[in-house]
Amino acid sequence: MTRAAGRPLRADARRNREKILAAAVRVFSEDGLDAHFERIAKVAGVGSGTLYRNFPTREALIEAAYRNEVARLCDAVPGLLEAMPPDEALRAWTRRFIDYATAKLGMADALRAVVDSGTNPYAESAELIQTALDSLMAAGTAAGTIRSDIRPTDMFAALAGIALTSAKPEQREQAERLLDLVLDGLKRAAPAAGD
Repeated sequence: MTRAAGRPLRADARRNREKILAAAVRVFSEDGLDAHFERIAKVAGVGSGTLYRNFPTREALIEAAYRNEVARLCDAVPGLLEAMPPDEALRAWTRRFIDYATAKLGMADALRAVVDSGTNPYAESAELIQTALDSLMAAGTAAGTIRSDIRPTDMFAALAGIALTSAKPEQREQAERLLDLVLDGLKRAAPAAGD
């Protein structure tokens, strides 16, 4: 993150910004458009002035919080692939995708208000998420753990379907079952004896 003037943010300022963005997702998910900046600042553990310096308008905060959720989801891919086999990394990432979808659903009214103000917070999100998923699936295909005949766009459509039908917090168990169903279908079949 850099400031508009081009100077990098200090470590403490970066931490405060991250805390504000996480708190904003939580509070907008809970309170919708009725969310107050003062509550967001309190949940983040920062002063109101710190919040307003970083995000002078409600729309700026909502958009930044949403874009931060997308970035967190997509930025997790290299670490997951480094820490575990590709099929396990894909499984772990799909759980994060449902977390992202749940946050997005919770912020739906707030995000609509941003869109109504003339800004498109979704402008790059689908492409970024698709790129992250492409990397995970390419690694799984290269490792021979997932089928090569399923395109990443097919997997994205399946994840989007699960998110549309099961992204509410109270539907988490159903979302997990559906993810397992999709991921089990993605596994590469073991070669038959004699092949």
